[in-house]
Amino acid sequence: EMSIFALRVFWGILLCAPCRCSECPLGCECFAVSHTVKCVSKDLHSVPQNLPGYVRTVIITGNDIHQIGPDSFAQLENVTNVILSNNSITEMASHTFSSLANLRFLDLSGNRLALIHPEALYIPGSPLQELNLSRSLFNFTALTDLTTALRWGGLGGLLRLDLSGNHLALLPPGMFSHIPSLQQLLLTNNSLEAVYGGTFSGMDHLKVLDLTRNGFRTFRADALQELERLGNARIRLGDNPYSCSCEIHSFVEWLNRTRAQADTDDVKCASPGELANVRLRGLSVEAVGCVAPVLAEVADLTLQTSYVFLGLVLGFVGMVFLFVLYLNRKGMKKWITDMRDACQDVLEGYHYRYEIDSDPRLGQSFTADISYVYVFQ
Repeated sequence: EMSIFALRVFWGILLCAPCRCSECPLGCECFAVSHTVKCVSKDLHSVPQNLPGYVRTVIITGNDIHQIGPDSFAQLENVTNVILSNNSITEMASHTFSSLANLRFLDLSGNRLALIHPEALYIPGSPLQELNLSRSLFNFTALTDLTTALRWGGLGGLLRLDLSGNHLALLPPGMFSHIPSLQQLLLTNNSLEAVYGGTFSGMDHLKVLDLTRNGFRTFRADALQELERLGNARIRLGDNPYSCSCEIHSFVEWLNRTRAQADTDDVKCASPGELANVRLRGLSVEAVGCVAPVLAEVADLTLQTSYVFLGLVLGFVGMVFLFVLYLNRKGMKKWITDMRDACQDVLEGYHYRYEIDSDPRLGQSFTADISYVYVFQ
């Protein structure tokens, strides 16, 4: 038993003790057995160079590195994990990680990214599987840059993306359409209030969507369509300030019938006060105050009925009028004939007068006849 204990102590020392060799960068700790280099809170201003060839995991956190580029990770093709959290990084240049041909995990959390080149995340062959950008985007411009970087990054093999804690107020439509293999999307602890059409387009393999701790008060029709297209994915919707008014009724219906694995026990009303902490699933129409819309539907139905009744009355009046005309058809025929004859007489008089006025001879003869008659009288 003593020999087994001594052997365990020996392996523990071998695994945990840093390698104090000449090839380890100044201020860093190198672990040959675990293939790890750690540079934690050493006030570094750039990524250390000349890292050992055996390194597979690079941990550089808590420093003062403002910019990273392709020269930061040269000749590290065997590295699979890079952790660069909390370094105050503000800028990522083009092809920053392109030399890391086997990179699987990249952690950039806790930085202040303000400028991201469109090809900052591009790595030939797309080896990256996990990308952590939580608490790392400085402003909305950084979100726009990230959207472009996801498009041109060639991240076809990315499986997990963490964007939590970035104060995101909206998600550009199609933002994730160029990472079709994504299985986990973490958007927790942001400021999202709505999901618009096309937000999750192209995400046919998504298994987990985390929307907890945002600003959602309800989900409208287009948002519910976006959630529905995710199929039976696990969707986390809890810890949002849902307003249980009539507008939330469609969301309640969706919760009751969706195939998605939603955390319905955590989806609760935040307002009004009488419904605080009440689960949305199973709420009735009356409970969320949908009486007014029902009355509006009744009023609309009454208005439609009035139009139908008015049409029937007008139709009846028309039929009575036609019937009266039918009973007086003979008198109507005589009246029409008299009117026609009178019109013909008037037209003939006008025609006769026109012929007299147009022929001077007839006009003189007509005048002479009138004079003769006047003298004779």
